Amino acid sequence: MNARGAAPTPAIRVEHLSKRFGDHDAVAGIDLEIAGGELFSLLGPNGAGKTTTIRMLCCLLRPTAGSASVMGHDIATDPIAVKQVIGVSPQETAVAPNLTARENLELMAGLHGIARPRARLRADEVLEVTGLTERANDKAKTFSGGMQRRLSIGMALVSDPQVLFLDEPTIGLDPQSRRGMWEYIRTLTGSTTIVLTTHYLEEADALADRIAVIDAGAIVASGTPDELKQRVGGVPVMVVEAPNLTDEAVRALQLVYPTARVVDGGVEIEADEVSVYEIGDCLRPFGVEIRSTGMRQVSLDDVFVELTGTDIRE
Repeated sequence: MNARGAAPTPAIRVEHLSKRFGDHDAVAGIDLEIAGGELFSLLGPNGAGKTTTIRMLCCLLRPTAGSASVMGHDIATDPIAVKQVIGVSPQETAVAPNLTARENLELMAGLHGIARPRARLRADEVLEVTGLTERANDKAKTFSGGMQRRLSIGMALVSDPQVLFLDEPTIGLDPQSRRGMWEYIRTLTGSTTIVLTTHYLEEADALADRIAVIDAGAIVASGTPDELKQRVGGVPVMVVEAPNLTDEAVRALQLVYPTARVVDGGVEIEADEVSVYEIGDCLRPFGVEIRSTGMRQVSLDDVFVELTGTDIRE
């Protein structure tokens, strides 16, 4: 709250924003408010409308209908002002492969109108933050995928933006590199407003202050990760590890527990009361042995299935 008790102006405000391509509504009238310093995630499968939304907010696409503002600047009427306060790390790694890390950063700083002495200083600062100081004078094409992603994000940071858009920042990275990128993104939160698009559920859960689930161009739910999980909370989920599970055994189990579904290495059963002995009685006639059982906490996977009726990877 400010001195007069009014709520602070959001860093990003979106009202009924839409984008139509031919007969297809890529974004279908969404509403959002994102607070200053917040890490906000747009979560959804490929083709859900995440990237289209980001491109409109970055003034790279004109909306078909609706409005949006970034740091008080209207994306339709004042796009230059918007571009002066944002940094963008696109889904594709946007680095010049034949330039060094330092040259990439100084080039981007120059494109933002930063004078050369200041550009050199900012490049040094960003190299330090991204952990690339020792590789500052190496060409980007010699970097690993994770290092190129860090440099790409650094190029979005070099202008010291008030709002940073990260579009699928860990796509294509191995699990170890992805975790390292998460740690890096966490260091950026607080002073900078971050909008993160991802279809990795665990990524949104680990990083976001709030999440909006977008499906077929529409926002179907929003809230903190815990708030979203509470929507499907209250029903325990038992995980049964049974590597030699057969289709016949699953069908027999589903006669007793209709919510049983196959997962890697076994099944999950969502029910208020689940008997391990009863599960064993269902599976034993088919030669299936239970290796272990345990209870699983509600995850964003459960939220997504509940909201959209499908797995995010489908």
